[in-house]
Amino acid sequence: MKNENSAKGAAPEKEPINWKKEILDYCLMIAVVVAIALIINGIFLINARIPSASMENTVMTNDRIFGNRLAYKTSDPQRYDIVIFRYPDDESKLFIKRIIGLPGETVTIVNGKVYIDDSTEPLDDSFCPEKMIGSFGPFVVPEGHYFMLGDNRNNSHDSRFWDEPYVARKKILGKAWFRYWPLTKIGVVK
Repeated sequence: MKNENSAKGAAPEKEPINWKKEILDYCLMIAVVVAIALIINGIFLINARIPSASMENTVMTNDRIFGNRLAYKTSDPQRYDIVIFRYPDDESKLFIKRIIGLPGETVTIVNGKVYIDDSTEPLDDSFCPEKMIGSFGPFVVPEGHYFMLGDNRNNSHDSRFWDEPYVARKKILGKAWFRYWPLTKIGVVK
């Protein structure tokens, strides 16, 4: 009886920790998390940091944005979409701008106003912080390409100034979707 009571009151014996197994489990867990992050970043999202003031006040310098890589899998980019793309003059760089000219259109800028295909009505530019200065063009957008402008047009290195002024459809990596930094401005990019 005494042995039974002492056995019941005693703590169960602990198995010794197998450190090799523990380390292997942690390494496996980290590898799975990294693989999932790479898949998400490669297939679903593109991560971009805004390096300049060219899209202010819509997107500010040093904002961090997720772009939706799937946005154009079943539809074409539209005028006014904000997109992340490979810069035509140096494809190692990512740019973010607003689509203004669509494939086959002629874009002309007269006294800071943007006109499409000789329209008498300029495009809406109410999202721009100030009136654009100057006249540019005409730019005839080739099929399968897009003409880009920054929202802060007097401080934007965009299609007006590039050696190759048009962005090929296949170089558009995603549509700007969600701002996650700074935390005070977290939310959907409009």
